[in-house]
Amino acid sequence: MLNKYARAFFTRVLTPFAAFLLRRGVSPDAVTLIGTAGVMAGALVFFPRGEFFWGTIVITLFVFSDLVDGNMARQAGISSRWGAFLDSTLDRVADGAIFGGFALWYAGRGDNNVLCAVAIFCLASGQVVSYTKARGEAIGLPVAVNGLVERAERLVISLVAAGLAGLHNFGVPAIQVLLPVALWIVAVGSLVTLIQRVVTVRRESAEADAAAARAAGEAGA
Repeated sequence: MLNKYARAFFTRVLTPFAAFLLRRGVSPDAVTLIGTAGVMAGALVFFPRGEFFWGTIVITLFVFSDLVDGNMARQAGISSRWGAFLDSTLDRVADGAIFGGFALWYAGRGDNNVLCAVAIFCLASGQVVSYTKARGEAIGLPVAVNGLVERAERLVISLVAAGLAGLHNFGVPAIQVLLPVALWIVAVGSLVTLIQRVVTVRRESAEADAAAARAAGEAGA
């Protein structure tokens, strides 16, 4: 849901920066790789140590590369299937690092096996939600549904909660509870989204099979 509005807004905001990088000879693929590396560093260096505020700051600085690289490719007229593939693949890597960082914290110093499991579920369900759409489109279906919690929602909910929870280290009391709440929201929302997409693919595939059968019958007649 956020993709529809936030992506258009930030694309306009980041267009001058994308143009600046192009003038400096930076390639879109380089931005994609650097952005993913920065997100992974922020998540896997800071989150397992419970430094959620600084981890979120680092991740936020790099997460916008997902918009900058595509903007650069369009401005330079070099959009390609490879660029789209690389961007989508590394998005999954970055998402895995973020929720993996949460899981490592709760498996270690956070000492909460239930929340560790919830973080792992968020990681896995996010990957599967993306896969269902990609696989449905690969077999020729439109998969005409967005779902309750897509990638943008997962990142915004998780990172805002993590950043605020990190203020506990600066003396803000009880605020660390926001991260567990956010993880549960993302987990439930991802499950609902997964069900929505599976149901949609089931309906669309049945409609496509019925249309193909009708077409075959008419051709035989």
